[in-house]
Amino acid sequence: MKTAITSKDVRKFLANNIVPIIFIVICAVCIPIAGYSGQYLVSQIITRIMRNSFLVLSLLIPIMAGMGLNFGMTLGAMAGQIGIIFITAWNVVGIPGLLLAAIIATPIAVLLGWFCGKMLNMARGREMITSYMISFFMNGVYQLVVLYGMGPVIPISSDQVLLPRGYGVRNTIDLINVRQSIDNFWQIPIGGVNIPVLTIILIALLCLVIIWFRKTKLGQDMRAVGQDMEVAREAGIKVERTRILAIVISTVFASYGMIIYLSNMGTLNTYNSHSQIGMFSIAALLVGGASVSKASIKNVFLGIILFHLMFILTPQAGRELMGQAQIGEYFRVFVSYGVITLALVLYEIRTRREKAESAKQLADMQKEGAKA
Repeated sequence: MKTAITSKDVRKFLANNIVPIIFIVICAVCIPIAGYSGQYLVSQIITRIMRNSFLVLSLLIPIMAGMGLNFGMTLGAMAGQIGIIFITAWNVVGIPGLLLAAIIATPIAVLLGWFCGKMLNMARGREMITSYMISFFMNGVYQLVVLYGMGPVIPISSDQVLLPRGYGVRNTIDLINVRQSIDNFWQIPIGGVNIPVLTIILIALLCLVIIWFRKTKLGQDMRAVGQDMEVAREAGIKVERTRILAIVISTVFASYGMIIYLSNMGTLNTYNSHSQIGMFSIAALLVGGASVSKASIKNVFLGIILFHLMFILTPQAGRELMGQAQIGEYFRVFVSYGVITLALVLYEIRTRREKAESAKQLADMQKEGAKA
């Protein structure tokens, strides 16, 4: 027997999916205005999915552990950039160069993730703002290392990497040795669009690892910690250790994601590439319908498609409507921050409403018990 859809169900659906609905409407309006061909849009979306999926997927583990949106993934991005700087200085090319960059980045990411996890354990309930501040602090340390440490302290002698003064890394590094090495290794042309098969395989493997990880003992522990830390502690789960491991895993995945991102871009902006990567990755995840406490793989890919489709369309739409592409640039930066704010506000409203409904149900049960 089919259940009739009520207006309450519709309101609940709209409330739970308001962010992706808004982006679908924005993209639907901008597509005819921008005037891009379908083949161009598909090609661009595939490129963005290949470039950003690893980074956004790295956010899922801390959410599962109840730690919210990991703004500290920026630390992993810094580790990935350090690996890229070294392999460029050593002139290691192609996929072997990217593998070496990942090997260099892994211990750095583990150390940074452990540090971030320890700090977040001291700030329970305020993990997101704390991880955001940690990323600012570590950005200063990173810039100190690459601007003054590389050359005199960390031995690097490549003119391609170092500034002419003999120390400090150049503002921009050309990654011609590893540019699109993964994407170009194995491509299949379909309908005039090149499909990078190896990159798809790597992303699919990470998705399978996340699905498998959720079923492991550690994954179940993280889910238990995410639901209720005190109950998890009483069940014998080492809550602090589990939370640290969630951040370490996220940071390591983010370092690999940054290496893939930079190899796709082909250029490293030494001092700025990592600064917005966390914000854009979190915004993309939220656009896909995720929340602070719940996110899935489908949210990742839906969010990347909608968020980056808006990024592609708005400059051209701004040029067509206002005569200035810069209007579109302003709009997409505004939306990037706005969507995070909207998602956090809606999450807080939903949480308070659920608490109020639970309290009301408990009061009703107590009244019925008193009457009986």
